[in-house]
Amino acid sequence: MKSKKRILVAPLNWGLGHSTRCIPIINALITHNFEPVIASDGVAIELLKKEFPNLSAFELPSYNITYSKNANGFKTKLLKDSPHLMKTIKREKKIVETLIKDENISGIISDNRFGVRNKTIPSVFITHQLRVLSGNTTWISSKLHQKIILKYNECWVPDHIGMNNLSGKLGHVNGFKAPIKYLGPLTRFKKSDLETRYNLFVLLSGPEPQRTFLEEKLLKELKLFKGNVLFVKGKVEDQQQKEIIDNIELYNFMTSSELEVAINESELILSRSGYTTIMDLAKLEKKAFFIPTPGQFEQEYLAIKFQAEGIAPFCSQDEFNIEALSKTDDYKGFKFEDFELNYKKLFGLF
Repeated sequence: MKSKKRILVAPLNWGLGHSTRCIPIINALITHNFEPVIASDGVAIELLKKEFPNLSAFELPSYNITYSKNANGFKTKLLKDSPHLMKTIKREKKIVETLIKDENISGIISDNRFGVRNKTIPSVFITHQLRVLSGNTTWISSKLHQKIILKYNECWVPDHIGMNNLSGKLGHVNGFKAPIKYLGPLTRFKKSDLETRYNLFVLLSGPEPQRTFLEEKLLKELKLFKGNVLFVKGKVEDQQQKEIIDNIELYNFMTSSELEVAINESELILSRSGYTTIMDLAKLEKKAFFIPTPGQFEQEYLAIKFQAEGIAPFCSQDEFNIEALSKTDDYKGFKFEDFELNYKKLFGLF
């Protein structure tokens, strides 16, 4: 019997978004008779190990991307961390080389991990950022990112190609000659018409320390909220923990299937404006309120975009108070544009 081709799937460990949007890709690989092999670090690998306990999983060196406590210091901190980042990418490339030999890897899918590629086998880069926003240095950050993308056989962008897209100017640039394939939004969820159980669902994720800052702020503010609240901290730990504080049901994390049900049962979602969250909310056609991660240009851009389009309002972390949620009455929420992704054709590369 012919053995299955083994494909290395390696998401960046930065919040949970990169790993969660790899879930539909991993499921599709299994359906199309490939054997996915997972590689990452931190909460990203922990989450995928919980979702796919039967798949092989390997630890990659950590990029250790965290935010500075001060939002304005994000770019400076990233520059300071760049020598560490370059060393990590070199180590990552060596580990991948070894994995290809030892684990008989036939292809690579890297979600934003720069060192996960190899010239000897087809290598794919997943990103929604063909343009990387960084304020007055956007042109250079975009050029550097595009230079990395060109080292891969293909670049997969999880978005629609047309005007009704989700990533806006991030995922659509003119004159970039990379072999780009638009996959449509990537999400692990399906929409169901379930009875409303929660008036508000708070869904947190993202790097520290900003995740904790927002958690603490929201728990204080929510004391004034009238209605049922489900609050998921986005902290992937060994055991799921549940706590009830007044009208708030509090979890450290939820599995994909639990989250799918919970979002479908919720009236309004309060979250960061991370791109994976946006793809999920679009699929489930939800109303949302966004609090972009301070200092993260991409999330700020997406929040402004969806507010301008009349889909969802936002405000900054510092300015948020519970009254701000009433703004959502004037916004229409997300609507999903259907698409059919031909995975057989897509995986033809391998």
